[in-house]
Amino acid sequence: MLKVVKFGGSSMADAAQFAKVRDIVHSDPARRVVVVSAAGKRDAKDHKLTDLLYLCHAHLQYGVSCDGVFQMIAERYLGIRDACGLKTDIEGELEALRAQMERGISQDELVSRGEYFSALLMADYLGFDFLDAKLWVKFRFDGAIDKDASYEALQKLAQGRSVVIPGFYGVTPDGHIRTLTRGGSDITGALAAAALDADVYENWTDVSGILMADPRIVADPLPIERITYNELRELSFVGAQVLHEGTVFPVREKNIPLNIRNTNEPEHPGTLIMESFDDSDEADRRLITGVAGKKNYSIVTVAKNGLSSSVSAFRQIAEIFENHGVNVEYAPSGVDSLSFVVSSEKAAPCLYAILGEVQKSTRPDSLKVTENISIVAVVGRRMVFQPGVSGKLFAALGKNDINIRMISQGPDELNIIVGVDTKDFESTIRVLYNSFVK
Repeated sequence: MLKVVKFGGSSMADAAQFAKVRDIVHSDPARRVVVVSAAGKRDAKDHKLTDLLYLCHAHLQYGVSCDGVFQMIAERYLGIRDACGLKTDIEGELEALRAQMERGISQDELVSRGEYFSALLMADYLGFDFLDAKLWVKFRFDGAIDKDASYEALQKLAQGRSVVIPGFYGVTPDGHIRTLTRGGSDITGALAAAALDADVYENWTDVSGILMADPRIVADPLPIERITYNELRELSFVGAQVLHEGTVFPVREKNIPLNIRNTNEPEHPGTLIMESFDDSDEADRRLITGVAGKKNYSIVTVAKNGLSSSVSAFRQIAEIFENHGVNVEYAPSGVDSLSFVVSSEKAAPCLYAILGEVQKSTRPDSLKVTENISIVAVVGRRMVFQPGVSGKLFAALGKNDINIRMISQGPDELNIIVGVDTKDFESTIRVLYNSFVK
């Protein structure tokens, strides 16, 4: 068995966290490929090392000394090295980087050094080989990852070895360091898992999996034990703070289970993400998987006698939104009306132009805009097997005096989406969580 494991910034913040990572890796011989982030915050007032590296580059760009900031970076990694009793020549690495900064260095290469230093130290600590990401994460010139070339390179480099890989960066065809988006170490880990056909990709962070609701709204929400990739996408689309799409795709493509775990609670099983689960013998499991939502939507409702029977009406109106760069996220309809749910922020600069074009092309009996709408979704693959879920949802909201302004549900019954007044947003999430979970 092979497990590719990725540790985020909070897991790499100091020597105490390094010790937790070491114990986790050594507790399972299958954990032979380790991907690490740059050192994160030790507390709320601390700084992420990546942010400090970005700040160094900004200082260099404006000809301002970055000695103080660079010293903070050096002290963090030297402190980890010394507290862990390691022999890595961080002083030499830092001196080489400082000299390169004086000669000129790209922003991407400079900020990638946080992961680079973390991986050097962790490889020393674990007794694993250091494997630089630039040797196998291959970018094309258009910025996309060349997966075939990357996978082939890693398969050769990692064969028969236990390795630590810095996340967040790779190399372009002309040899320059290029970084991924923020959260790029997650993507590096997923690419490594896919390249090596891992049995599991473990993503270790500072929470025990994905939560069933936003903890800023619901007090102590339960973690999601098991979730499908489709459910994850649904929750992400409606606002849940989950994994970057690039993290999910490589492992989903290879049907590799993704396990979100907590470095600070290593015994907790976390959240397991797979393409599908056999729930036939699990009647005791919760009916829903999670509740999430987003604020600040507008609903444009076009009403005209016989509108829904017009073959081209929907396309004509949708094209108007498209021509203005506004995505229609939901489109509930009635016999004589079509409604288009859009982001208020995206629509605001061109709303009057859109309305004018709709008026001209459709000549509706009425054209109405409803503002201050929030979208809340209940997501769960088991809902399809349980009659009365929608009724329970509507009854719970009605009992709590929450007015439903919009309803949308797909035929696969993976989710039920309601639009409510933004003033009721938090209450709606709490009511639905309490109704289906508690």
